[in-house]
Amino acid sequence: MAIDARRTALVALLVCSAAVAVSAISDGPLPNGNFEDPPNQSQMRGGSVVTGEHAIPFWKTSGFVEYICSGQTQGDMILTVPEGAHAVRLGNDACIQQQVSLTRGMYYALTFSASRTCAQDEVLNMTTVPVSGGYPGQSGDLPIQTVYASSGWDSYSWAFKAEAGLMTIIIHNSGQQEDPACGPIIDAFAIRKLYPPEPTQNNMLRNGDFEEGPYIPAGSPWGVLVPPMDEDHVSPLPGWMIMSYKKVVKYVDSGHFAVPHGARAVELVSGVETALMQEVYTTVEGSWYRLEFSVGDAANGCAPSSDYSSPGGMKVKASAGMDDTTVDINFGGSGGCTRGKLEFKAKGSPTRVVFVSMGYHTKSDSSGTLCGPVVDDVSLVPIPQPYSRRLLL
Repeated sequence: MAIDARRTALVALLVCSAAVAVSAISDGPLPNGNFEDPPNQSQMRGGSVVTGEHAIPFWKTSGFVEYICSGQTQGDMILTVPEGAHAVRLGNDACIQQQVSLTRGMYYALTFSASRTCAQDEVLNMTTVPVSGGYPGQSGDLPIQTVYASSGWDSYSWAFKAEAGLMTIIIHNSGQQEDPACGPIIDAFAIRKLYPPEPTQNNMLRNGDFEEGPYIPAGSPWGVLVPPMDEDHVSPLPGWMIMSYKKVVKYVDSGHFAVPHGARAVELVSGVETALMQEVYTTVEGSWYRLEFSVGDAANGCAPSSDYSSPGGMKVKASAGMDDTTVDINFGGSGGCTRGKLEFKAKGSPTRVVFVSMGYHTKSDSSGTLCGPVVDDVSLVPIPQPYSRRLLL
């Protein structure tokens, strides 16, 4: 019996060691994050419904979960798969989760792709929970009912702080439809460690060049959506908040878009419904500051939507405190950028720096893909009080 006990303990130790080894991850795709490693067929029903909670390698499932193949049909609808040949659909009250080994205290951004199927108002709940307990879970909702790309699916990001070295990432569809299979398709999960920049002597803003942000898959031509968030949540775009009810901004790279500066920028794809905002807590009442920024054309054929009354081009409104300025961008969808500037007197602290697109735009190829102006290379610095303004005081 002692030998059997030792054997049991050894087997348990090996299993735990293996689990920790395969769960330790770096920047990039999660283990079987694209679901190309198929489930155990003995734990499937009807060819697609997952019945065993550990049927899909590296994942645990519950509720109505389907393993989707590219080109699979549902009635007259062909189901799209974002990456590779397979994905997962979350039906009524379904969830899928994976344990990952992370660096405690660090911030992470999760990137994945999702497409809506037959339900109109679909929302995914994202949660991270320390496996060992002791800390509350972090959660947030991602609205996915708006389709931004003509492909029918988009890439999303969500961020969290690793409160422990071993965390469980949970994706839950809390919707209830008459057809339990009417749920979002999800795929291509990846993760990236975030290093939130601090203000410097040359820039009072954090991450003003937008170089720090969520993982963008190699070869991805569509960018990553950054959703609205509560002020207490961690931003996938460190330093910046997305202020909206359900709309988003898009994080883009220089490999597929015209970026004014560096390798990353933000495309304002939701018009006046979404604001890109940062609060600066070091401004002093009565002191003068200069906000400078680049706004541009992403070279993606962006044009005014049919319901947008302006005759052409795009406009970005930038505000700081009580002051604002509007910059016109009219490069015909082929790229290009211009520099904007706003000098203002602070009313106190914090000072809100806000960017908003003043119109709604879609790509000119009639695909219906939502687009907008690009914002990049934002800086805020103190300046001496202008002499002409001193004379007026």
